[in-house]
Amino acid sequence: MPTIPKAGDRVRLVSMTDDPDPVPAGTTGTVVGVYPQRGWMQVDVDWDSGRSLMLSIPPDVVAMIDDTPTTQRHGD
Repeated sequence: MPTIPKAGDRVRLVSMTDDPDPVPAGTTGTVVGVYPQRGWMQVDVDWDSGRSLMLSIPPDVVAMIDDTPTTQRHGD
């Protein structure tokens, strides 16, 4: 079962096939809201590119990404 995104999650677009002017694959963004429907969900994303276009999952596909900064001690 795929992970359901929630507000605040970072995502990377894998594919958006049903839109005449899709967000390019690989674009990243932050989920603002998730609106479940019958058998699909509408996901509002603030795209890092400045574009605003909601996802319809399915058929759109996103991957969850972790943008949490990591720190490493010098010399490790």
